[in-house]
Formats: sequence, C-alpha cells, structure tokens
Amino acid sequence: MTLNRDGSVGYLTNLAGRLLVRELERHLSPLGLSPAHMPVLLALDDGSALTQKALTERAGVKQATMTATLTRMERDGLVTILPNPEDGRSTLVALTPLALDKIPAVAAAATAINALVLEQLTPEERSQFFGLIKRIIAVLETQDGAART
Repeated sequence: MTLNRDGSVGYLTNLAGRLLVRELERHLSPLGLSPAHMPVLLALDDGSALTQKALTERAGVKQATMTATLTRMERDGLVTILPNPEDGRSTLVALTPLALDKIPAVAAAATAINALVLEQLTPEERSQFFGLIKRIIAVLETQDGAART
C-alpha cells in the first residue's frame, strides 16, 4: 500500500490550513498579533467578556493552550482578567481597548485572505466548499465527542 497525498483529506486540509496560517501571520505580525490570538479575538470582538472555560470550549483547544495564549495576551496588553461577579471562583476575560482598536485591521486581513483564496472559485464552488467543509467538521466533532465518552 502506498500513501496518496492528493487523495488524503487529512494531508490536504492540513496543508491548506498551514498555508492559511502563514498568510494570516504575514498580515497579523505588523499589528503585534499572531494567529494564536484569533480564537480569543473572534470570541470577544464585540467587547464582551467570557470565562476562560467558555473561551476554551469556543476555540476548541485544550485548557493549557488557552491559558498560555491568555498569559501572553495579558502580558502584551491585549486582554484583561476581571473578577466574575456571578461566580467568585472564576474570572472573566475581556479584550483591552488596545486589542479592540486592532479588530478592524484583523477583519480586513481575514477578508483579504478569504478573497485571495476564494477568488479562484466560482460562487457555486464557494457554496459547495463551505457546505462540504462544514459537513466534514461535523463528522469529526461527532467522532471526537464519541471518543471522549
């Protein structure tokens, strides 16, 4: 048996993901941001505050990964950690004004990258792509949930 990269969903999506992350890094680096910040920025860009647990679940990362990301973001003045008025045992995470000021540039970067990639596809192909990738994600999330139980 031989491995076929061109027929491997895992290989091709991983390659596409790594290339997208590199492109995103090129856009975010001048802003003092990195792709690792994106799940937090996406979750809190409306000015809201969430618990670290909620951020971790929303981002689909491990608790340790989120802790490290938030530690770096707090050090860089991008998030603030606030007492949770509803639960004294937990804290809330919110973007600082510095981070909120960067949101329009982050959105512009994401829009530019999406345009670069999607301009190669017809409107029908774009719709198909998003439908298919969402189905793949749903299958894998279901499998991941089953593996955890």
